[in-house]
Amino acid sequence: MTLPPPIQTYFTAQAPADAPAFAAAFAPDAQVQDEGQTHRGPEEICAWWLAAKAKYNHSATPLDLTETEGKTVVRARVSGDFPGSPAVLRFSFTLRGARITSLGIVA
Repeated sequence: MTLPPPIQTYFTAQAPADAPAFAAAFAPDAQVQDEGQTHRGPEEICAWWLAAKAKYNHSATPLDLTETEGKTVVRARVSGDFPGSPAVLRFSFTLRGARITSLGIVA
């Protein structure tokens, strides 16, 4: 499966070393919704990602990709230090050019 470059970066970036590349995958006005919270802008999104990596020590393996209603939806198996691991989650990306403008993560 071939993922668009910013989505590939999202799934392959390693914390904390790849934090600059991870942040650069997001547009200046990007938003991420996860666990009932919204994170805005590359700096805040990167801080959320680093905190989640530290807390859950998780990794995500993409299973499939679909395009629907202007969104790129990736189902991925997420494994880490959290109840119910591993879990299959849906990552719903909106892209503008070579950057992610929105991401919603749901079970």
